[in-house]
Amino acid sequence: MFPNRNSFYTYAGLTDAMAKFPAFAGTGDEVTRKRELAAFLANIDHESGGLVHIEEINRAAWGNYCDAGQPYGCPAGQSAYHGRGPIQLSWNTNYKAAGDALGLDLLNNPDLVREDDSVAWQTALWFWMTQSGAGTTTAHSAITGGGGFGETIRTINGALECGGGNPAQVQARVEAYQRFTAALGVEPGDESTLTC
Repeated sequence: MFPNRNSFYTYAGLTDAMAKFPAFAGTGDEVTRKRELAAFLANIDHESGGLVHIEEINRAAWGNYCDAGQPYGCPAGQSAYHGRGPIQLSWNTNYKAAGDALGLDLLNNPDLVREDDSVAWQTALWFWMTQSGAGTTTAHSAITGGGGFGETIRTINGALECGGGNPAQVQARVEAYQRFTAALGVEPGDESTLTC
């Protein structure tokens, strides 16, 4: 599924992370579970360039991903919270929240996400399972609750891609989802729910 995968991203790391989130691809009937797995794989495919990139590739865009107004500030530095991992965790607020949920100090050591593949997968599943991002629901609930693939896009990057913001990016995600659903032997669902 990921022919050019960076060896950093291991299956063992993914299954280790999945053990912490048993509802992932484990909720609903077989069709729903396969659709969730396909939706996750499609989004990480898009976010990481096919599991090639561990960090954002455009270093010039790293800039300031830190909300210094938070009580915990930016202990790792103003530009330390750029995107890392298969869903590209970014911003100090997300590193803090993910770290707290996973029992890790990601606020002070954000590089754990690029140094430990299990941690990278854990942050991706943490976001998938618990965060609504720019949407109104988690990506997990979007699929298991019938919202469809388009709502997973809205959750992950809706502020930039949904509502006509970047139709080529949305289409690339949809095409990846259709590839993964085909590989898993399941229909992608209602056409009207594929985009945001």
